[in-house]
Amino acid sequence: MSTFQPVQSSLLTEKALYEQVIAAGDGWIHDLLPGQVLRIVDMEGNQAVDTLFYSTEDPSDHYSGIRTITRQGNLYLTTGSTLLAESGRELLQITADTCGRHDTIGGACSAQSNTVRYAHDKLPMHNCRDTFMLMLSQRDEYSKRDLAPNVNFFMNVPVTPEGELTFADGLSAPGRYVELLALAPVTVLISNCPQLNNPCNAYNPTPAKVLIWDAEGVSANV
Repeated sequence: MSTFQPVQSSLLTEKALYEQVIAAGDGWIHDLLPGQVLRIVDMEGNQAVDTLFYSTEDPSDHYSGIRTITRQGNLYLTTGSTLLAESGRELLQITADTCGRHDTIGGACSAQSNTVRYAHDKLPMHNCRDTFMLMLSQRDEYSKRDLAPNVNFFMNVPVTPEGELTFADGLSAPGRYVELLALAPVTVLISNCPQLNNPCNAYNPTPAKVLIWDAEGVSANV
């Protein structure tokens, strides 16, 4: 395996158009315009930031892990990855990444998966599926049918030679980030994972931060 080379952003934090801290277990939904840049920051390290992307112009056209993986010939996302929708529409491109590997096949935790993976008494625990549904309920154009396979930023999910998934220790660290350029109008939905059962985050979910730079100001921010 080749050694990962971090790609740093040239954007200045103090010139961001928007900045928000998302507490562990909370959700966030926001519309990006073409040319805007979104940075997601792992504030304390190894926090899974479950993220869905939708075409704002056609909310039924959501991010497709299969199309994205097929296009790039790689299971994991990093700098240079173009995120595609089900229609084949290009939604975003990763332009900077200081972590090196982001999962797009492990899915989001749910009440059901928590009982299967851990124990039946985990059923009432808050989970990413609940957060996604809560955030989507705030928009008239979405329903629970719009839940789709998501990206797990900063999460390490190796695939064995037999094709099985393993949830390994994270590769991230405090302050690492991924930056995405919107190639079309995109709605971003985040569940900052409340997972208390997975040792990847030392059983301690932590905050994440999002920042946005406007398209017109990107060149002036460097």
